Order: sequence, then C-alpha cells, then structure tokens
Amino acid sequence: MAWSRIARSSQLSQSLSRIASEGGAPTPAASALRNAAALGPRSRHAASSFHSLACAGLADKCGAGAGGHLYGQNRGISATPSRLLPAAAEPLAAECSDTEDPAEAMAALPDLGPTGLKNKPRVVVLGSGWAACRFLKDVDTSAYDVVCVSPRNHMVFTPLLASTCVGTLEFRSVVEPVSRIQPALATRPGSYFFLANCTGIDTRKHEVYCTVAAGDEQLPTNPYRLRVAYDKLVIASGAEPLTFNIKGVQENAIFLREVNEAQQIRRKLLTNLMLSENPGLSEAEKKRLLHCVVVGGGPTGVEFSGELSDFIMRDVRDRYAHVKDYVKVTLIEANEILSSFDVGLRQYATNHLSKYGVKLVKGVVKEVLPTEIVLSDGTHVPYGLLVWSTGVGPSEFVKSLDLPKSPGGRIGIDEYLRVPSVEDVYALGDCAGFLESTKRPVLPALAQVAEREGKYLAQLFKKLAAQNGGGRAHCGKKADLGEPFVYKHIGSMASVGRYKALVDLRENKDAKGVSMAGFLSWVMWRSAYLTRVVSWRNRFYVAVNWATTLVFGRDNTRIG
Repeated sequence: MAWSRIARSSQLSQSLSRIASEGGAPTPAASALRNAAALGPRSRHAASSFHSLACAGLADKCGAGAGGHLYGQNRGISATPSRLLPAAAEPLAAECSDTEDPAEAMAALPDLGPTGLKNKPRVVVLGSGWAACRFLKDVDTSAYDVVCVSPRNHMVFTPLLASTCVGTLEFRSVVEPVSRIQPALATRPGSYFFLANCTGIDTRKHEVYCTVAAGDEQLPTNPYRLRVAYDKLVIASGAEPLTFNIKGVQENAIFLREVNEAQQIRRKLLTNLMLSENPGLSEAEKKRLLHCVVVGGGPTGVEFSGELSDFIMRDVRDRYAHVKDYVKVTLIEANEILSSFDVGLRQYATNHLSKYGVKLVKGVVKEVLPTEIVLSDGTHVPYGLLVWSTGVGPSEFVKSLDLPKSPGGRIGIDEYLRVPSVEDVYALGDCAGFLESTKRPVLPALAQVAEREGKYLAQLFKKLAAQNGGGRAHCGKKADLGEPFVYKHIGSMASVGRYKALVDLRENKDAKGVSMAGFLSWVMWRSAYLTRVVSWRNRFYVAVNWATTLVFGRDNTRIG
C-alpha cells in the first residue's frame, strides 16, 4: 500500500512538473516538485506533501494573482512538512531554534496556512491599539477573514489612564476586549485572536512569525512560536516610550502607557503613603518616599500631575493626616509644558498647577538613580515615585524590519497608508509616518490620528474587496483606491485637576477657533471623553466611577 501511494505520487509529480514548467523558465513550484520527488521514500513527509505541491504548481500556471493561493486549503493550525521550505525561511528558522537543521526547526512551527480560492482573503493585524482596533471595528468581515496578533487582548482608552492611577476610575473602565470590538474574532471560523508578539515578517512569502506572549510550561514548547500567512498585512504595533538613552530610566522609572503600568504606579503610591507612617523613619526619608516626580510636560504628564495633586488635596490630607505635609509633586520639563497648546493656555496650566502644589522645574535629566534624579546642572532630586512621560518613538520591532523608514524612524508609508516597497503591507498609527517623497509631514503620535487612519484603511479595504479579487494577495496593484488619506486636526484637550481643563479646538496654533480654559472646559473634556469611550458598557462604568468619586472620594485600597 505504501509503495503504491509513492508510485501514484511520483506519477502526479511528473505530470504537474510538466504543467508547471510549460511556457518558459521553470517556476519555483516546479523546482519544489522536482526536489520533493527526488526525496522519494527517504522522506516520511514526501507522499503527504504532493497535494500541496501540486496545487502550488497549478498556482504558478495561473499566475501570481488570486490563483497563487490555491494551495493550503486547510485553514486549521498545522505543521508544515520539512524539506519543502524555501531557503528564505532558513534564517528565521535559525532564530527559532538552536537545532542544527533550520528546516526541521521551521517545520516544528505550527501555522495558519495560506487561504484558498474558496475562502475569504485573510487580513492579519499586528497590534490592539487605537489604529488597530478602529480598523478591526470597521473592517468588512463579510469580505475578509481577520487575524489579530497582539501581546494584549484589549484596547486601552489612554486619555483616561492617568485617572486610574489615583483611583478616580477603575482599571476595567478604560479597557475594552478586542473580541467585543470585533466579535468575528471570537465567532467566525476563519478569524482568530492570537496572544503573541510578532518577531518577524517575510513579505515575499506573505508570512508573519510570532512568539506567544504568555510563556507557560504547559505549552508544547517554551517559548511557543507560530507563523501566520496573510493576503493583506496591517502593521499597527504602536510605539515605545522615549528614554533618550538616559542611564537608569528603564530600571527605575515607571511609564504610563499600559494598564499594568498604571497599576504599578497606584501600588507604589499607596505603599509609600503607608510605609511613611511607620516609626523609625527620618524626616529626610519620609520626604523622599512621598516625593512624586513626573518627567515630561506633555498632556499625559500634565494630566497625571493634576490628578495626583487633586488626590493629595482631597483624599490624602484626610486619610493620611500624619504625613500629609510631606507629600510633594514635581513636574520636570526641558522646555515648555503643553507645547502644542496656545501660549495663554500654557500659562493658565502653569499657574493652576503651581497654585495646587505642583512644583514646575525646567531642566534636563542626566541620570536616574534608584532613589534620586541627577539633572544636567548637577541638581539631585530625591524621589519615592518616578513617572516617565516624555513622548514615544519607534519600537525595537519596527527598527528591526527591513522596510523603508520615514523621518524619525517610523515605517514609511505613502498617501494610501501602504508600504510602497512591498506588496500588500500597510502601516498606521504611531509606528507609521509619511515618506519624504510624499511631501507630507509625519503626523503626531495622537489617538485621533491613529483612529482616523484605522477608519480610512477599513474603507479602503472594502473598496479593494469589491474590485475583482482586489482583497487577495498580489491583486491590488491596479485597483482604484479612491481618495488618499487626509488628516484634519480637530483640537486638543487636557485636564489640569480641581475641575479645570484646557480646550483648544483650532486646527493649528495660527488658525481661528475655540480656545478656552476653566470649569466649562473641564465639563467639555469629560463630556467628550465619555462619548469617545469605546462601548456603552465602558461609558456606564466611567460615569458610575466619576459619580462615586465625587460623592465618596477616591478608593485608596492597596491590592497586590
């Protein structure tokens, strides 16, 4: 029986080799067929691989369009047979294993294979931030299967993250599961969410390589790796906090971009408050423990400083009366705080923060030690809590990609959010920026920019799907893409604490429009954010949290 199968497979390979090589130079699939046939009975994978190779040969015969996906009809997680991998995969295989044979290491990777003609084209989305989730929310799942790869299964409503650090809001109020944003990820047979980090992309083979984010000894291997084929790839992996290579920042500072970081800030703050009441601590040590330092005078740093000042004035003075006079907040900024706002609004913020106990220091951080900061002028600033909020820059993953870069190191894109040097790859959000050839400025790393790009790209994909298979790999070159992406700034808002906020609804600093500060601005700020929260569920949570805090004060329970 085994010999008869091998004989039939050999005949099939010879026939398909002739089909695949008709009309000129031998194709990659024809070469693969000959190599597989040469293995014969020596490879235990040979017989089982002829079906996929045969389809690959037919795909070469049909051209590089939609027919290029005849192979891989099984959409489940599977193991790709060894010895049949293109040579281009071997360097990535070497990264995945210490074994001597890269092909065997690659074969051990489970995969989600290429789509077939009877299946919908697959869109792989890297990330679960503002850009990725807006795209996922609007993408046409009747035309595409969607796979989301991200190290977190939720989106964070970052404008309200600072409020969770002091108990104004609870953490679940500012997060929304990806499967709620796009239910197809949990319900459709061809759509998935993978809790993983993307570690590499092969744009020629249309594959991404991933490492599972949560290591678990119960998994078959640790770390557990997989690969996913795509028809269209959307890179929306975000950015990383800028440290300017200052020594000690990574080890000693806490950033404020993720929920776990907000939780860490809250635990640290409450721990220091409770420890400072213990007997035996010197005056200097109490002052250090209760000195909260914020580095970075952008909207995040200012809003956190305002929330912290409000927490101290309203809650700490009543519940930690023994040490209330030791609690201090310092905001360090190299230039002007809130530089994107009008001069009058910046001055209002400066005066308001100073009035309610936030000390503003203009300086440059030279080094961060475990218990103090060293400024460039030699000043030493002791601290018990250090929050770093100096902007964002390209992540190590983005830096590692062999793709064109825009000014500043982001992935370079054209006016349609495409990466022009490769096929079927798009980038958006904080990880992407316009190439110099487009003569467009690199847009700021703002939530409204990312959200607008995600919405635009979902509409673009809908147009592609309606144009003769344009949603499939290699089929979008001649498609009509319509109007290019255009960004129009709708304004900025920032809370400064004590029921005060700044609102600047002008398109730019020189344009005319609404620019105001005070209590009415604070009402507008809360109203705008309440309507922008992702779901009605979260709107309810946020409204209830705000009402509870107003009546009962902030919760100061230390958990964890």
